[in-house]
Formats: sequence, structure tokens, C-alpha cells
Amino acid sequence: MGYKETYNMWLDSPYFDKDTKEELIKIKNNEKEIEERFYKDLEFGTGGLRGVIGAGTNRINIYTVRRATLGVLNYISKTMGEEGKKKGVVIAHDSRHMSREFCMEVAKTLAAYNVKAYIFDDLRPTPELSFAVRYLGCAMGIVITASHNPKEYNGYKVYGSDGGQVCLDEANAIISEVNKIEDYSQIKTLDFNEGINKNLIQVLDGQIDIDFIEAVNKQILRQDVIDRYGKDLKIIFTPIHGTGNIPVREALKKAGFENVSVVKEQELPDSNFSTVEYPNPEEKSVFNIAIEMAKSNGADLIIGTDPDCDRVGIVVKNLEGEYVVLNGNQVGSLLVRYVIESLVSTDRLPKNPTIIKTIVTSELGAKIANHYGVDCLNTLTGFKFIGEKITGFEEAAKKGEDSKSFIMGYEESYGYLIGTHARDKDAVVSSLMICEMAAYYSSLNMSLYEGLIDTYERFGYYKEDLKSLTLKGIDGVEKIKEMMHYFRNTKIENIADIEVEKVLDYKGEVDGLPKADVLKFLLKDGSWIAVRPSGTEPKIKFYFGSNSDSEKSVRKKIDKLMASTMEIVDSI
Repeated sequence: MGYKETYNMWLDSPYFDKDTKEELIKIKNNEKEIEERFYKDLEFGTGGLRGVIGAGTNRINIYTVRRATLGVLNYISKTMGEEGKKKGVVIAHDSRHMSREFCMEVAKTLAAYNVKAYIFDDLRPTPELSFAVRYLGCAMGIVITASHNPKEYNGYKVYGSDGGQVCLDEANAIISEVNKIEDYSQIKTLDFNEGINKNLIQVLDGQIDIDFIEAVNKQILRQDVIDRYGKDLKIIFTPIHGTGNIPVREALKKAGFENVSVVKEQELPDSNFSTVEYPNPEEKSVFNIAIEMAKSNGADLIIGTDPDCDRVGIVVKNLEGEYVVLNGNQVGSLLVRYVIESLVSTDRLPKNPTIIKTIVTSELGAKIANHYGVDCLNTLTGFKFIGEKITGFEEAAKKGEDSKSFIMGYEESYGYLIGTHARDKDAVVSSLMICEMAAYYSSLNMSLYEGLIDTYERFGYYKEDLKSLTLKGIDGVEKIKEMMHYFRNTKIENIADIEVEKVLDYKGEVDGLPKADVLKFLLKDGSWIAVRPSGTEPKIKFYFGSNSDSEKSVRKKIDKLMASTMEIVDSI
């Protein structure tokens, strides 16, 4: 069936509701828009769905959410049978447009097929969903979120029984089930109240919130430092209109951080993210209000979490007293050093200690870890691969094998995990540990920024950067494919006048990692460049990394790498 026939079927079928049809009637004279909405089904990728909210098969709406859910429950039925259906699925959602409605649709679809659905009474952070899967002993978990995407987007992420995002084999099996569903009108749902009465839908009470925060606070490494210095540390926190407001503040309060101010304009959930262009803690502009507050009260630290509270950005004072944003690699490297040194100083470093990072994350953390005899493993981009490693460590330990011990995991895109209470990046525990780290440096009469400089002086100046190109629509997909084809099949001998020593093509076998559409160019001077299409957004991303003996020198190297690479892109 062609896109126009599918469009007309949605207009004519009694299955689709009045609002959906009215939205589609408005575009009846816009052939390009009709094609864009119906030329394909919104792809259920390895992480789930993500797309613009709206009517159509290539949009996220109650119908595409039902289809995804039927695919998930069919997978549960085939692989876990009645036991899996009884264990059920726990669902969480963020503050976005339609998030609550989509959450309810997931529950109603599961219940219609006798799969138990657990939902929260309101929005919750993604890491709490990860925690809840194992806490409740569920077969799987689902979270409705589009993370830091613009307000027009929403998404649907799937978690396995270990609390981690489903990885490749499981994801591909679910994708296969979803793709088998062609007739939306055959998907059943159960009335929500009927699902409650039949005990097929259960609204969770507040005990899980209490236990999640307790699990987070168990990760504290130096309570004595918090007790002495935490009360005086001036912290400003912004949840950027998302789910982090209550859990982050509760974790900090429970730990003993008393001087925490919230950005009032960004405190409450707001589906329009009205004070920011993008609700992304990677963007300095999201901290504009917080920085003005900090200038007034002399805050030591600003923390901002994204809408589903799995990523966190921070702002600190530099040596000139100006507020500057630290990037994900800088914060990750600081946390690696702080966590490992704290464990070493208190003689709590476990057997076979290991940190995990992604292949596009700075090598500084690896250098710090190796200095202290801690192993560093690399995974593909995506925290699901870090979660998968944690589960693998635990399964090996259960078998009595000489397993590795997880210390922490992190990625350059502002995601960190300390502890194993969750199997996804967790901005609640990360916010707590960043504040603890700030208190520790305060005990040394140092700021976090001075701690970063000290880290560079000890281990070398490492610098990374990222260039993302957004290419939307059908044409954008083709352009991204064309760029990847060029970089994969053209022999590039040097970049920025530095010889290319090796090219790693992750579509083949590299270090035992799963196959992926990623290229990494290793240069003779230790610099590197990685190229990959985003799995969740219409983007192609270019990552750059280098190191040197000074800030000025490494910045110059990175600038040349970026300029030279973009010249290649422009020539394609």
C-alpha cells in the first residue's frame, strides 16, 4: 500500500479517532507532508521509537505507541510465556507533550492481552524506571521520553529484565515482532478503569520512590566530608522543566546538602520547555537564568538535569571567577578520579576494578584509571552497552568465575552511573556525586575547576569536541548515507596534515564489540576522529579527540582537526 492509500485508510477507518482525522484533513492539499507522514512506519530501532508527535505512520501517536507495545508483548509471550506476562511491564514517563497519554496507552494495550502493567502516579526519571524493573521483578520496562529533544518530539524506550535498555539481539527480536504488525485496527486496548479493577493495571505507591533514593544515597563515598563541608556549599539546581526536581533535591537533602536553591522559572514540569530553545544540559543557554542567580548569591556549583533526568550538566567558576560550563568528558574524568581515589584512600577498591566508557569518550578517564590499576573497557556509543557489561559481570560472578567489578560508567554526552542500582545513566546519583566531589575539593580549599586543572597537570591536557549535522526528512537520510559511504570507501591518508595510522570500521569485528555503523580514524599523533549517524535523531555526528602538554596546544590541534574534517564533508 502506497503512502496516499495509507493516508486515505486512516481517514476512512472507524478505528482512528476524530482528532487524528481532523489533523490529517488539514494537510489534504500538502502532498509532501502526506508523504513524509505516511511513506514508512516510524522505525522501531535498537532503543525504541523517537519521532515528532502527530498523526501518521511515521509519527509518534497513540496508534504507533500501541503497535510498538503489541510488538513488545508478543516478544514477551514468545520468549517468557505466561510467567513473563504475570511478571509484567513497568512504565514511566517524562514531562513532554502526550507523555502521560502514551503511558496510559501502553498500560491499556498490555492489559488487553493480560500482561500486568505497573505505572507511576505521575512523571518519574528514567533511572528510576531502570531501578523499578528489578525492584518489581518485571519482565521488561518502558519509558516514554525523548530525552533532550525539542518539544515537538516524544519517544518510547524499552528495558530488559536486568533494568538496562535492550541490547542488539533482544532489540532485533522485538523489532521483528513490531514489523509483523501491519493492521493498526486489529490492536486491542482495555478501558483503563477496567484494567485497574481486573488488577491488570496497578498504580504504584510512593514506597518505590523512597527505596530508589535510598539506593542512590548508598553510593556516597565520603559522608564525613559532606557532613563538614556540604552545608556551606552553595548549589543551584535546575531540572529544566523535567522529572529531576523532586528526586535530585531529595537525594541532596538526605545526604546533608542544605544550601540548595532551585531555579523557580524552570522548577515545574513544562511540556513546552518555555525558558529554553532545547532542554539540553549540553547547551550553555539552558543555564542562563541559573548563572544570573549564581552571580547574585555567589553559588559554587550549578547543576542541570535533562527532562527525563538521565543526563546532567554543571557550571562552575573558573580561575577568573567567571561561570563556565564543563563538558561531559571533563565531568566524567573528574568523577573517575574522585571515585577511584576515594575507594583507594579508604581501602575499598574491589577485586578486578573496572570502569566502562564508550569509544567516542575521552581517553583521559582511561589514563587515570590505569594509573591506579583499574581496568577500562570500551563499548559502542549508547549507555545500553554499559548496562549490558554490568549484567555480564554479575552473571559471571554468580557462576563463580573471576569476574570484573564495576566502579562507574560514563559517556561524553553527559551520562554517568555510579553504583548498580540502575543500569542506565542516572542524573540523580550523578548530581549527588558531583556535589560530594565539590565538597571534597572544598575541603582542600579548591574549586571543581581547580580540580580539573590539577587533573590535567597530573595526567595530561585532553580535549574533545563534537560537530553534529542535522539533516531532516527523506533527503536527509540519503545525505547521511552518502557521507558514511564516502568516509568508509575513500582512502583518507591524512587529516589536518597528520597521517591516518589506522581506520576502525565497526561494521566489521573490532575488539569483540557488536557491529555498528561507526568509523574511527586513529592519527599518528594520538588524535582521533569518529563518525557515526545518530540512532535516535536525524543527525550525523563527528567526534574529535586529542591530547598535549598544554591547554593552548591541544585546543589548536582540535581546531585543525575539526576544520580539516569539515572541509572533507563540504566536498562530498
